[in-house]
Amino acid sequence: MKSAYDIIVRPIVTEQSMSETENKKYVFEVAKEASKLEIKQAVEEVFGVTVSDVNTLHVRGKEKRVGNNPKGRTKSWKKAIVKLTADSKTIEFFEGMV
Repeated sequence: MKSAYDIIVRPIVTEQSMSETENKKYVFEVAKEASKLEIKQAVEEVFGVTVSDVNTLHVRGKEKRVGNNPKGRTKSWKKAIVKLTADSKTIEFFEGMV
């Protein structure tokens, strides 16, 4: 069993993800092998909130090349969009960024 900090890799802080914080939706990069239930439990444990829904998607790495070298790819990763219940408190980490 992985710890909650192994499942949640980092928060995703972009303009689009910050606009969704008003609707209590937060975006995280998570471990590739993590299930929706594990992600839900990890977010509830780390931030002390109540999660109502978890959506996940795999983000494929982009093709890159440097100079004349052959093409390569950046790493692929998994994204989770977590929605909190209406009566749950917000995640303070995202408060000052909006």
